Amino acid sequence: MLLGEPIEMTTLATIDYSLGEEFVTPRIYPQLIKYMGSKAKIINFVSGSIQSVYNDGIVCDLFSGAASLSGALGATYPILSNDIQNYSSLIASVYLKPIKLIDIESLIQDATANHKKAKSKITIDIDYEGFSSLEDFNEIEVRNRTLINQSFRHHYHLFVKNYSGTWWSGEQCLWIDAIKQAIDKRVKSGEFKQAEYALTMSILLHAMAYSSQGTGHYAQYRDAKTESSMLDINVYRQKTLQNIFENKLSQIIDWSKENVVDLNHSITTLDYKDCLKKLNGGTVYADPPYAFVHYSRFYHAMETLCLYDYPELQIKGGSIVKGRYREKRHQSPFCVIQRSKLTP
Repeated sequence: MLLGEPIEMTTLATIDYSLGEEFVTPRIYPQLIKYMGSKAKIINFVSGSIQSVYNDGIVCDLFSGAASLSGALGATYPILSNDIQNYSSLIASVYLKPIKLIDIESLIQDATANHKKAKSKITIDIDYEGFSSLEDFNEIEVRNRTLINQSFRHHYHLFVKNYSGTWWSGEQCLWIDAIKQAIDKRVKSGEFKQAEYALTMSILLHAMAYSSQGTGHYAQYRDAKTESSMLDINVYRQKTLQNIFENKLSQIIDWSKENVVDLNHSITTLDYKDCLKKLNGGTVYADPPYAFVHYSRFYHAMETLCLYDYPELQIKGGSIVKGRYREKRHQSPFCVIQRSKLTP
């Protein structure tokens, strides 16, 4: 399922599972990204089912995705959150690992300076201002997309080069790179440990999700083919990604301080088979992908932000594909259709 507007906290219905013992109410937790197949809407059912079979030890969320299980049960059971996608491990950390000090004002000041310096290197007009027609708007879109052909000398240019004029404007991409640079600076200095890094990166994923002009995933961005679609896309082009980041960061820091306790939780990014081999007892919750489309395609931009590795982009017919997918992406066996078995 795709989540719509930002939901501050997951709302949980009151359900009597008649488990023979008192039902443990799942923790109310903030959702950070838009994610297909999110367990947020059925978390009471999932929690009750786990409680009905739990007999000490860890609870392993084998395909954790957006880490709903960690969000809801991270104050109840020791959790092992596993997913082969790196972005999942960062989000799980928000729910499972306590943080220390995060100086929001200093972080934003650094990001602002990074943005100003990077924007001064852009040699074309990428601002979405002054257009009066669909044709004018699409000319701006094209100018943004041509940044993929520009050469950059500074390191933090991955998003402004690869994704301007796609799900985000060039301006928004400049901010993604600038905030990532400010976060990395604090990791290198030792100011941020893993928990602080994971939380701030997860909030950047959130800011990306709620400024994106897409439908909730990053399989393909929308084109402005009509005046109506142009106006809708422009709503997202005008969103200030940095403000979304700053506001959500403040909220999640407050939530973390009040709600996160480390019950000897662990987080891994293993293939599910390797994760199962390492288990030594406990309860396993397995909710694998169930569609023929790969999550690594739908959420490739999130994985690219987490890796920040300047991946080769997929090419077909001599051109980069519209989705600007990573050339090397995880292909889940649960999403692979063996066509020979489908043939009558």
